[in-house]
Amino acid sequence: MNKTPNRILIADDDRELCRLLQDYLGREGFEVDVVHDGNGALDRLADPSRRPDLMILDVTMPGRDGLQTLSELRARHGLPVIMLSARGEPVDRVVGLELGADDYLSKPCLPRELLARIRARLRQSSPALPPAVQVGPLRLFPGERRALLNAAELELTGAEFSLLLALAQRAGQVVDKALLTREALGREIERFDRSVDVHLSRLRRKLADASPQAPRIEAIRGAGYQLILPAGGLQ
Repeated sequence: MNKTPNRILIADDDRELCRLLQDYLGREGFEVDVVHDGNGALDRLADPSRRPDLMILDVTMPGRDGLQTLSELRARHGLPVIMLSARGEPVDRVVGLELGADDYLSKPCLPRELLARIRARLRQSSPALPPAVQVGPLRLFPGERRALLNAAELELTGAEFSLLLALAQRAGQVVDKALLTREALGREIERFDRSVDVHLSRLRRKLADASPQAPRIEAIRGAGYQLILPAGGLQ
């Protein structure tokens, strides 16, 4: 039985780039839709018959820009988002990640690199069905990409879930950033790469806001990150 192709939504006002990526990704087996502004992207997400599996979102678009669009879509959708920016400023990358982007590439980028990032994010979103992982009151369901804390569901982005799962599977151990980047983000760490730090900063706040009994994520200077077990230990 043939597998239904993954659908990619590209939101970018650079029409030539959109045509290039649509053709390239189409040849790689994806179904590709294109819009040229933030309103078009949000309208497409509202249509369940055309809802994408992943979005490529440009930062600088007319009207509602990519960051505003990302902020609004994250309130309702958990699909993976890869942001593109011609500016390439570190602050743009950090803001995008803080708003919930799963990955970020500077323009111009190689289509082959973008393809690798897309496949990595889709793999993270569609894993096999391993057993649930529990750390104190936190319970993770990798196959469903769901996280429960004291039986209440946590609203996490794809990258946040992947990082939390990687730490929970090694609860109590120090996990270095290179391994977290490779395992949770699906790529190798880059020089001056703060993606993991930004994702984990958001994740820390969500855990702390959800419950005082939540496991804590500690930064171990020069070594990595550690998920600290709550009182009572591993269940």
